[in-house]
Amino acid sequence: MEHTPERIILVTGASVGIGAAVARQLADANTHVIVNFHEDERGADAVAEAIRGAGGHASTLSADITDEADAVAMVDAIATRLGRLDAVILNASGGSMRLNSDAQRRLARLAMPLMPSGGHVVFVTSHQAHFFPHKAVPKGYAALAASKRAGETALHAMHSEFLRAGVSFTVVSGELSDDTITTDTRRTHGSPPTVEFAAAVVNAASTPHPSSVVFVGGPHYLMAA
Repeated sequence: MEHTPERIILVTGASVGIGAAVARQLADANTHVIVNFHEDERGADAVAEAIRGAGGHASTLSADITDEADAVAMVDAIATRLGRLDAVILNASGGSMRLNSDAQRRLARLAMPLMPSGGHVVFVTSHQAHFFPHKAVPKGYAALAASKRAGETALHAMHSEFLRAGVSFTVVSGELSDDTITTDTRRTHGSPPTVEFAAAVVNAASTPHPSSVVFVGGPHYLMAA
């Protein structure tokens, strides 16, 4: 097994967007960041290189987290190479319930046996998904909002499992991310505050007793679309 720093953190969907920003902000001499990607190997390599260039430790792991065998293989590889996980940041997102709900819950369950007491699970979402269906959402976003909301609900239902393991669970909700918005939506709502959003995710994965929900960004989610 490799020599390991003080913290091992897995970030899913970390080759681009908010996930990449989070991974880069985690760069630290005492932290090893596992940059998960599905298809964008070049992007993941660039993120890992940026982390190492900033004095941190990083590796990349390819896995389609919607595929159970892939998810199991990824966690097994982490166990073999690094021995534990101190935090899992569930950032990977897409257009399906299979990814936004089922895969998130499964990965959290797979990771928990590697997590010591005091570990963190962080779920990254948007205001529009967090408040779905109680607030109006931009045109074309309802299906994605519903699946992201289902993922958040499924993870909240694991509260007793997290509690027994001594693992905290935090939802970080921010403006719609570049990965999930259309050009028309971006014109209406503005670009997401990526640095601020990423910093909130990093803080949730690092604070000893984080809040259960953290809101980032402007008040657009309170307004009717």
